[in-house]
Amino acid sequence: MNLIEDKGYTYEDYALWDDDIRYELIDGIAYAMASPSRLHQKTSGKLFTQFSNFLKGKSCEVYHAPFDVRLNFNTFDNTVLQPDLLVVCDESKLNDKNVVGAPDMVIEILSSSNTRHDTVIKFRLYQMAGVREYWIVDPARKIVEVYILKNLKYVRRIYSHDDIIPVHILKGCHINLADVFYDIESPDNIEPAIKHKIIETLKETGASNDQIEKVIKKLEN
Repeated sequence: MNLIEDKGYTYEDYALWDDDIRYELIDGIAYAMASPSRLHQKTSGKLFTQFSNFLKGKSCEVYHAPFDVRLNFNTFDNTVLQPDLLVVCDESKLNDKNVVGAPDMVIEILSSSNTRHDTVIKFRLYQMAGVREYWIVDPARKIVEVYILKNLKYVRRIYSHDDIIPVHILKGCHINLADVFYDIESPDNIEPAIKHKIIETLKETGASNDQIEKVIKKLEN
C-alpha cells in the first residue's frame, strides 16, 4: 500500500478518482492498492464459491473486491475500504455502488504488501465499526484467524489447513479449509514468531497442551 498524499479526503473526493487505479481511504488518507497475486486470487475465488453456494436463495449476500465499503458514511465519510470478501445481511446498507456502514462479515487475504494493513489498521477499523466477524486468511501458511465481536471487542480463534470453520454470523454455514488450501504447497517450517503467536492464542482460548501440540504438528506437516 502506497500513501498518495496526506490530505483530508472524503468519499466525495474518492468518487471522482480514476477507476483504473484502486485506492482505499483511511481516516481521510488515500492509499494505492497493489495488484493481487495469483495465490491471493485463487484463495479468494475458492472462499467466494463456498459462501456463494451456501447463500443461494438466502437473504444475506457475499461480494468480492473491488466493492467499496463506506465504514463511517454517517459521520466524516472519510474511510472507504475494499475488503477481499464481505457478507451483508441488511439490504438497506446496499446500493449499486457501495456498502454504507459495517458489513456483517469481512475477509481479508494476506500478502507480503498488506500484512500490517490488515492485521493492525483494518482490524481497528472493523472492530470500531462493529463488523461482527472478521477473518484474516494467510494462504502461504494455510492459517485463518477468525475474530468474533463480543462486547465491542474481537475474540480470536485460529484454524489450520484442514479444519472446518463454523461461520458465526451464518447459522449452518461451514467453510472447509481443505477445499481452499488443497493445491498450496506447505511451508518447510513455521517461523518462531508465528508459532509463539499461535501457542499464546490457543492458551487464551483454554486449549490443553495436547491440543496445542496437535495444531502445531498440523501446521508443520
